[in-house]
Amino acid sequence: MTGQRLDKWLWCARMAKTRSGASRLVADGKVRINGERVRKPSRIVQFGDVITATPPGRLVVWRVLDAADRRGPAPLARTLYEDLTPPVGETDGGPAGEARVGKRPTKRDRRRIDVFRALWG
Repeated sequence: MTGQRLDKWLWCARMAKTRSGASRLVADGKVRINGERVRKPSRIVQFGDVITATPPGRLVVWRVLDAADRRGPAPLARTLYEDLTPPVGETDGGPAGEARVGKRPTKRDRRRIDVFRALWG
């Protein structure tokens, strides 16, 4: 693997539904490569890079294993990365982790989520 544009890789790995959506994630500062915030969607990702992204409502940590020439089915997309995302129970227990599972957040939960997003968004 010589490298691939970050926005194209995110789209092929099915992080975003569209390539412009992947570009928007990067431009909004929601993506980091090896702990460093990425500002441009044209950044090249290499084999072994660790991508941390925060698409709406979740945290994803992936190690890049391969590049794709085109976007394919989901089983093929899963071969492009190794999922390093910690299970929900093993996170730091931040405000988002305290929300009740399977139910709508209460007003208190929503306030905690907003504070968390303001700090990490």
